[in-house]
Order: sequence, then structure tokens, then C-alpha cells
Amino acid sequence: MLLAFAGSIGPAFAAARTVCSVTVNSPDEQAALRRHLGEGEFRFVELVEPGRRDWLASACRAGLRCDVLVISGHFDGHNEFFSDDPLRREYLTVDELERVSCSGSCPGLFERLREVYLFGCNTLNPQPLGSASAEVMRNLVRDGASRHEADQLMSSPGARLGESSRDRMRQVFPGVPVIYGFAGFAPVGPVAAQTLELYLQAGGTREVGQGRRSARLLGQFAGFGLTAVAGVTERDALAGARRDMCQFADDRRNDLQRLTFLHRLLQRPVAEVMLHLDRIERALDRIDPRLRRQADVARRLEAIAQDLGARSRVFALARDAGPGSARVRLLDLGQRLGWLSEEHRWLELARMLGELQQRAQLGPGDVDLACALNRGGDLDGAYARRVAAGGPTDSVAHAALRACLGSSEARALTLAGLASPQEADVRAARAYLRHHPIEDPQELHRVTDAIAAMAPSPAQAQAVESLGRLYLSDREVLQRLLRLYAQTPSPAVQAAVAGSLLRADPRVMPAEHSAERVRLLELLRQQRRPNGAAGGMIDALIHKLESS
Repeated sequence: MLLAFAGSIGPAFAAARTVCSVTVNSPDEQAALRRHLGEGEFRFVELVEPGRRDWLASACRAGLRCDVLVISGHFDGHNEFFSDDPLRREYLTVDELERVSCSGSCPGLFERLREVYLFGCNTLNPQPLGSASAEVMRNLVRDGASRHEADQLMSSPGARLGESSRDRMRQVFPGVPVIYGFAGFAPVGPVAAQTLELYLQAGGTREVGQGRRSARLLGQFAGFGLTAVAGVTERDALAGARRDMCQFADDRRNDLQRLTFLHRLLQRPVAEVMLHLDRIERALDRIDPRLRRQADVARRLEAIAQDLGARSRVFALARDAGPGSARVRLLDLGQRLGWLSEEHRWLELARMLGELQQRAQLGPGDVDLACALNRGGDLDGAYARRVAAGGPTDSVAHAALRACLGSSEARALTLAGLASPQEADVRAARAYLRHHPIEDPQELHRVTDAIAAMAPSPAQAQAVESLGRLYLSDREVLQRLLRLYAQTPSPAVQAAVAGSLLRADPRVMPAEHSAERVRLLELLRQQRRPNGAAGGMIDALIHKLESS
């Protein structure tokens, strides 16, 4: 497809700038640019080819050269752009972008870029986010979590591990004058597109592709934390980190060369090891099991396994990290490098969960960690052996941690916490639901009624948002939320209801041009409370109902 397109470019488009888009979620932002940028000056090429896994390699083979790159997709703050549609298979990883950036197999695709637009959460976040927390973030953004909840996770010490997404993007796009992205949660696609439209209508079309930071664009997105940086240059402090990155990412290097570099890296200060921990994990993932039996590869792996100095430094860091995702990743690394048996690793994890439960205060990140560790049920029952049962001072977060480890009693307490007036309780219950959603209709109805009966508050808004994460397909639940929308005096609760309807199963929404849809639009407009900044979700829902 791309080859045919590239060959069809005629003289009329010789001076046109090429806007390459990577759309792994909604096409809203790309569509807004298409509507406003003249075809004589710009041509648009979508790089993603649905159903084709090697679409980026296809673009490389086509000899395409991009002047502007627009990536639209949820981002986990760590490595992956993804869709909030569970049925959609397209995605983009930063390690694949690193490969393209460092390797000789894709000459030219990004070498003349003037601007990059990263429409995803945390794409330029300066805080490091490790892979365990990234899995949590994928659930957060896929399910429409509040910015407050996401920021709380990002500020957690256990989340700060490895390299920041901002530094990674600067290394992926070296020399690019302007890279736009978000330091925290980004607006959903329809809201981002509406904001982008306002910028383009106010003269922004003259700025696109110029390679200069736009104060107008940053101002238009100021409420969402849009920021801009430049790509790494040879004189940049990150130039050495980029060279190290390419030691892992360059596809011209073989597994033995990567292992040799890995062993050299393990001799450096532990902080440098942590900087490249993501790449170490991926390099180990890529090694073919058959290659491990080759003499030179086996010798290198054995030398690493026998490196007691490196083992001591890494495990000392794991102990200092305390309970959390940092310790989990370091224990995993130790097991993969031959420093720790599988049984010993599980014992360490169970001990860590016991330490967590003994803390006076737990947060949603701790709940997410416990549920993620026990995804396969391997730690079921660990709460009875290592984790104390709940007491009078037990919080919803403590109950949620036990529920993650298989306690049915704790699940009931956790679901009741969704209707708590305390925001911390609601956030803990939401963290549990990301891993163990409500599937029983009667249970869902009980929880919905309890949430609707809450006093109007930020906690109620968060509880309603948690229902939206279930991608509701129950008409009775949706009708109950609409009654709440009409009755509540809270703009935040109304916005949460609108978000739940945006994410609901389209099959249960009123049909186009139906009287029911007309009544729904009237309800949304007539019962709407003055809401200021909270109105974006309601506007997006009205726009969707009017345009679909």
C-alpha cells in the first residue's frame, strides 16, 4: 500500500510537506489536521495498516520521508502506545521506535522530521515510570482514570524506576527541533481534536511544519499540560545515553554483542543499570532459547551469573527500594540472570506482600501491584499465610490487597468501598476493579445503586468513573446514571456520567435519528450544570451523539 502510494507522488506534490500519522486509537487529532491543512502544502500518509503487524517496517521499505509525525494513542508512560478498544490489535512500542532510530534498516523515515506531536498520556513526563507501574498506567488510561489518580501514581516513589518518557522521546528523535507531548494525562481524542481545531482556526495552520515551538499551541492546551522539548544533539547531556541505547536497539547487533555490552553495563554504578533496565529486560526477552546453548553465548551468560559483585549491587538496591514495583523488577532481573531461583523469587514476593499489608497506609499503586503479581493466581491464599486478616483499623486498600490474593471476604469489603465518602477508599477499590471487574449483573446493580445514593462529592465522581471503566452494556445501569445526571448538583459527577456513556457499549446507546437519542441530547443540554473546565467530557459526548 505504502509502496504504491510512494510511487504515485507526482510533480504537483514535490514541494508538499508529508504529515505521517500513526493512529493506534482514535483518528480525531489526525482528522482535525486534515480538515485545516491545505492539500497543496501538505500530504497525509497513515503508517498503520490494519491487520498488518509489520506496518512500520513497510513504511521503511517504501522509502517514505516524514516532515511531521503525529502519534495518536493512549500511552502507558513507559513503552507502549495502545488503543482503548480491546478488539483493536494495532499498537506501537517505543523500543520499536528506538530500533528505527538506531538501525540501518530504516533509512530516511524520520531523518528530516521538523515536528513530532505525541497525543498520548505521559509522553513527555519527566518522572521515570517502570514496567510494573506502566501496566497500571495502561489500565488507568484505557479505563479513563482521573488526572488526580494518575498523578498520584506517577508521584509514587515505587513508580520512579528507570528512564523518563521525556528522555526516551528526546533520544528517539535526535535533532528534531520540536517534540510536543504531555507531562501527565492527555485529553481524550474528541477533546484533544476540539482543542486542536481552535488552535488551527486561530492561525495555527501557518505554524505547522515550521520546526518552531508554538506558544499559541502550548497556550491552547495549557489546561492539559502540553509541553515541548527538542531532540537530543551531540552536545546534549543525553548524547551518551543515546549511544548506550543504540547498543541495545540497533538491529545490526547480535545477541552476543548485546550480552557483552550488558555485562559491561553491570560493572557501572547501579544508577546506570537502572537507567537501562527496560532495555536489559527486552534484550533478555529477545534471546532465542536455542542461542543460549551456543558456546559463546552460554559462556557469556555463565560469566554474568557468576559475577558476584554485580549480584550484590543489584540486590542491595532491591532491598533499599522497599516493597513496590522497583523491588519486583530487580528480583525478576536477578532470577533471569541466574542469581535467584524461581522458588526463592516467589518467597521474596510473598514476603514483600506481607510487608505491604503491615503498613499503616496503602495506596492504589500497592493494590495494582498485588493484583498484577497474582494475575495467574499463583499467590492465591498468600493472605492466609503471609498477610494478616483485616482488623478494626483495616482500610479499603488493605482489603483490596487481600482481595487481589484471592480473599472473597475482602472482595465484598472492597466493592463496598466504591460508595465510601473517602476518596482514598474509592481509588483503592477502583485499582482492584481494573484487574477484577464486576461481571455479575446483580452485583453491578447493587454497586450502581450505592454509588448513585452517595452525597454529591469528588468521591462520588470517582466512583461513577469506575463504573465507566467497565464499558457498560447494561441498559438499567445506564438509565440509573442518566437519572443521576439529571438530579445531581455536581458538575464533576455529570462529567463522570458523560464519560461512562462515552465508553459504554455502542449497541446499548440510542440509535441515530431516533426519538430516544433526541431526548438524550435534550437531557444533556437542559440539565447541564455550569461546569467550566469540567465540561469537556459532556461536550465530547454531545459531539459524538450529533455526529455518529
